[in-house]
Amino acid sequence: MSSSGPDDDASGLLAKVGTGDNSPALSVSELSGALKRTVEQAFGHVRVRGEISGWKRHGSGHCYFTLKDDSACIDAVLWRGQAGRLSFAPEDGAEVIATGKLTTYPGRSKYQIVVDKLELAGEGALMALLDRRRRALAAEGLFDEARKRPLPHMPRIIGVITSPTGAVIRDILHRLADRCPCHVIVWPVPVQGEGAAEKIAAAIRGFQALAAPPDLLIVARGGGSIEDLWAFNEEIVVRAAAESSLPLISAVGHETDTTLIDFAADRRAPTPTAAAEMAVPVLAELSGLLDSLGGRLAGALARGSADAGERLQRAIERWPHPEGLLLPAATKLADPSSRLPRALAARAAHARGDFGMVATRLRTGLLDNRLERMREKLAGLWRLAELAHPERPLARGFARVTADDGSTLMTAAAAGAVPHLRLRFADGEVGAVPDGARGVETGPASSYRSRKPAAVRQPGLFDD
Repeated sequence: MSSSGPDDDASGLLAKVGTGDNSPALSVSELSGALKRTVEQAFGHVRVRGEISGWKRHGSGHCYFTLKDDSACIDAVLWRGQAGRLSFAPEDGAEVIATGKLTTYPGRSKYQIVVDKLELAGEGALMALLDRRRRALAAEGLFDEARKRPLPHMPRIIGVITSPTGAVIRDILHRLADRCPCHVIVWPVPVQGEGAAEKIAAAIRGFQALAAPPDLLIVARGGGSIEDLWAFNEEIVVRAAAESSLPLISAVGHETDTTLIDFAADRRAPTPTAAAEMAVPVLAELSGLLDSLGGRLAGALARGSADAGERLQRAIERWPHPEGLLLPAATKLADPSSRLPRALAARAAHARGDFGMVATRLRTGLLDNRLERMREKLAGLWRLAELAHPERPLARGFARVTADDGSTLMTAAAAGAVPHLRLRFADGEVGAVPDGARGVETGPASSYRSRKPAAVRQPGLFDD
């Protein structure tokens, strides 16, 4: 065995730098930084094609997702500024081409692509995304025929959502003026490019929020490629159209162009001009129709009146003569009218006989008894009246004291209050003057009564 020197470290516990070795050990941060610089320099501009997976928009506005293919994946981030400039709404499954740069995240030893631009990977990918979105929205029932409402026959106000410049709005206004002039409100929006979908959806909802909303909406745009029309395929626009409380016509593109708003709208027009034709009738045709209907109505009334007159004349001709109608009734009435006087005379004779019998009974019995009772009652009342007569007591020595006006004086106080008295006796009247000192007792009633003779009794009013 060979012996080892004292400087040999067979255990390998200590790191040593060999002779001629000028590469010192790097720290983790130094290595991560070097990797970051290398990656960013080597891949400062890349275009990556892949399928979006795990798309997520953070509350800050940044978007995070993964790009993948059959055998690999790479994380990606889209900062808020770039996300706001997207011309379409990304979703899982969409095949895209991401343009940006690679960078690393030293804290987790990860790398990712910072995306500056995101595009769909060709028309095939665009059509695949469109078909997938169409099937998803249809499954929710947004395209059901039961949701669609009939258009108003003659709207007073029409709202148009389109670009304020270009031939589309001019064509619509011109055709409306030719057919049936009405009030039109234009809500100007961009019809393609960044932010177009959000503004189109906001216009649909904005018309519904007006104090006096229109009777009908038209969403219109001229023709173009599928990329140009893509704003009308965005989910936000489709949902706004499906949820609209106002009837809506979609007039996007030419007849061969189809967008998802066409399925959600109440009616689809092949062109913006055709949308105006759907929206209103032709005023001249309506006037002609009214004239035609008015003529038909007048003719129908005239024919009806003539037919009624003919039917009335035929009925009059078939009616029997008035004398013929009344003769049977007159014949029936003649016999009762001839018997009526005899019947009345016989009934009166019977009544007189009955009355005579009753009168005889009254004279002989009941009437005499009743008259006797009445005579007795009258005699009793007469006797009572004689007894109650105010002059009767005068015959028994009483006198009636009156004042000059004839009023009877009932008390000594009343007699002393007048200057002259009249005393009425049975055989005449005498005058008197009251003597207050000697003839009228002015003291208490008890003193006055004590001066009356106790042994003399005055006769009663009704004494004989």
